[in-house]
Amino acid sequence: MVEIPTGILPAVRKTKDFENALQTSYETIVLLETRLTNLKNIVRYAKKEKKNILVHFDLIQGLKADEYGIEFLIREIKPDGILSTRGNVITLAKKHNLLAIQRVFLLDSIALEHNLKQMKRFKPDGVEVLPGLMPSIINKVYTETNIPVIAGGLITKKEEINAALNAGAVAISTSNKELW
Repeated sequence: MVEIPTGILPAVRKTKDFENALQTSYETIVLLETRLTNLKNIVRYAKKEKKNILVHFDLIQGLKADEYGIEFLIREIKPDGILSTRGNVITLAKKHNLLAIQRVFLLDSIALEHNLKQMKRFKPDGVEVLPGLMPSIINKVYTETNIPVIAGGLITKKEEINAALNAGAVAISTSNKELW
């Protein structure tokens, strides 16, 4: 199993952005959206270029969030890990020794409380906190769960990257190509 990535994680939605991410020096790419029919070739190409690839399970069109979907992903696609907002997907990925990162949207204190409970329940390998512009919340999530935190969403400046890393984030997930 791949370890939790650190540093900048280029997050891609479009084929053009995927090509750009392959040219960076970063070891891990986050694939946010694609069709199931394209996924195998994308992962194969990334591996050929010696990149680790994390797939956002929830955003793969045509992939069902159940045991069979995870088995298919592991056996046929062979990514290095997954991201998901769904606890059952995190549990299934961990059951199959696949790196599992729980993605959480922290909109308010109720969402924070709910998601902290979910993290403690599902015990993902890592957690991606969105938006990633909240250093005190990044620190709180890590302190309460002891799960490595990736900051993502709305990060547009190097200062914001540094603030998230200084707060305890191990990585920054961003689709902003200037920050790659």
